[in-house]
Amino acid sequence: MTGYPIQMEVSVVCGSARKMQLLPLLLLLSLFFLSMVIADSSGISPKAMAWVVDRYGTSAKSRILGWQDLIARNQGLDEQSQLELVNDFFNQVRYSTDDEIWGKTDYWATPVEMLSINAADCEDYSIAKYFTLREMGMPIEKLRITYVKSLELDQAHMVLAYYEHPDAEPLVLDNLTDRIEVATQRQDLVPVYSFNGDGLWLAKSRGRGRRVGGSGRISLWQDLIAKMASEVE
Repeated sequence: MTGYPIQMEVSVVCGSARKMQLLPLLLLLSLFFLSMVIADSSGISPKAMAWVVDRYGTSAKSRILGWQDLIARNQGLDEQSQLELVNDFFNQVRYSTDDEIWGKTDYWATPVEMLSINAADCEDYSIAKYFTLREMGMPIEKLRITYVKSLELDQAHMVLAYYEHPDAEPLVLDNLTDRIEVATQRQDLVPVYSFNGDGLWLAKSRGRGRRVGGSGRISLWQDLIAKMASEVE
């Protein structure tokens, strides 16, 4: 597919029966480019960990420590192995909707929140995989959080795409399957747009797409970055 009409999917409704919500393209062009100013996004302060244990128990602490150990032990590993380890680690978390987990229509959880409650929707899986791979040393230009339309689910969905080199066909990390497949093997997914800490791209078939410039804000991502910063204070 070469592009979407002026209105495009913004609110992802992975795994639920709700209709995709449409917002003008102008909102997409104001997407806040992801900030990587957090020195150690995989860390968690003693105060935050104590709160996690008090609210969610020692099993939550074990999951977070397991995540930190995954990052520490596998920095410098070859990228394919990193992709497989991270994809497998987070796909063990059970799927649930934002309504069921947080009582909200749309909520982007930090990796710490996701592992504490041991539940996630598709945005949470993709975000957690993105930040974990970045902490392992994966170059930012190789990763894109990608909005797609799932033809099988008939709704919006989110995955993480990995590009070995700029002209490579991306690999898709998806919570719907443990297999990491090239984009052309995922005919059930239609790309819409993608983003990372460097920018926003409108989809063009299953390649890298057309970059659109500009800076702005998106409240869900601002909230996410603020929460991640508070977790390491």
